[in-house]
Amino acid sequence: MSVTQRDYYDILGVPRNASPEELKRAYRKKALKYHPDRNPGDSDAEHKFKEAAEAFEVLTDAEKRQLYDAYGHEGLKGVRMRGFRTFEDIFSTFGDIFGDSIFSDLFGFGGMRQPRQGRSLRCSVDVTLEDVLNGTSKTIVLRRNERCDVCKGTGARPGTKAKVCGRCNGEGELRQSQGFFMMRTTCPVCRGSGKVIEKPCSQCRGTGIHPREVEVTARIPPGIEDGMQLRVSGQGEAGEKGAPRGDLLCTVHVQEHPVFKRHAADIFCEVPARFAQLALGDKIRIPTLNGEQDLRIPKGTDPGHIFTLKGKGLPYLGTNARGDEMVKVAVSTPKRLTPEQARLLKEFDETEKSPRRKTLFEKIRP
Repeated sequence: MSVTQRDYYDILGVPRNASPEELKRAYRKKALKYHPDRNPGDSDAEHKFKEAAEAFEVLTDAEKRQLYDAYGHEGLKGVRMRGFRTFEDIFSTFGDIFGDSIFSDLFGFGGMRQPRQGRSLRCSVDVTLEDVLNGTSKTIVLRRNERCDVCKGTGARPGTKAKVCGRCNGEGELRQSQGFFMMRTTCPVCRGSGKVIEKPCSQCRGTGIHPREVEVTARIPPGIEDGMQLRVSGQGEAGEKGAPRGDLLCTVHVQEHPVFKRHAADIFCEVPARFAQLALGDKIRIPTLNGEQDLRIPKGTDPGHIFTLKGKGLPYLGTNARGDEMVKVAVSTPKRLTPEQARLLKEFDETEKSPRRKTLFEKIRP
């Protein structure tokens, strides 16, 4: 939800044709001025800090900016916004945009930068209705960053190791006094790591990671629904220099079944039956997800009647309970009749028209 209805250009104090660099400089200035740590207890400053982040988000996104320029705030209705609630939300969103931690530079949250956790990956998995019934495992082939097997993830050429940064003495930051403030900025030499690799690994070029094709197994639980997302923990990209891996996010697509239609945990199908079977009663074979079984049709069953088979549907996700199977019986009309069959049907129809049988209109006539 938007935190403001003020003009975004006015918030940042830039012209409507401002370049990305002008937007960045303006946002840095506003963020420095209104940051809550520099304005403790000032709710107005906190509001303006979030307001500036929202304006920067919109104006640095080409699509959002185009909609805003054309239609104002109305043009952004229905557009997904990040919705900043805390300083951490803003930091995690804009840290990468500005490089190595603008907020560490501006607000004194510097220090030795920890290796970043690996990026999460996304994939899609196709499953059948039978897979949904029983659960299954799917093998997914990925190309992802793995720990470099040449340098063992250190980033340094074998036989060498990283050295303490001479600029920051291994602290990862530089300190500078400006009036009442002690400014701490990330060391530009080691980029906050506190160490410098003088001879980087030839394969990973000092990153400690290298792309490789791998196979990952994803467990699909019974009862999964189409469009659900599964998280396979620790199967994303490798982190920097030993940092934890990201996750693998799998979107599940349930394929259409040739016989059954699904609604939540219930399944539906239609089976043909002859008129005589409905009129006289009979047993017919019907499909289920566990194989065929007999269905008893009572005498005088109407065409289109739906029978409910309790517990023959799909599992409810995370439980042992199952939905139901709904079976609709549809009369199959013969396309070709023998002369004898035609004669018998005519005789039957004549008896249906007998004066002794009241019509529907006669039954409801007062």
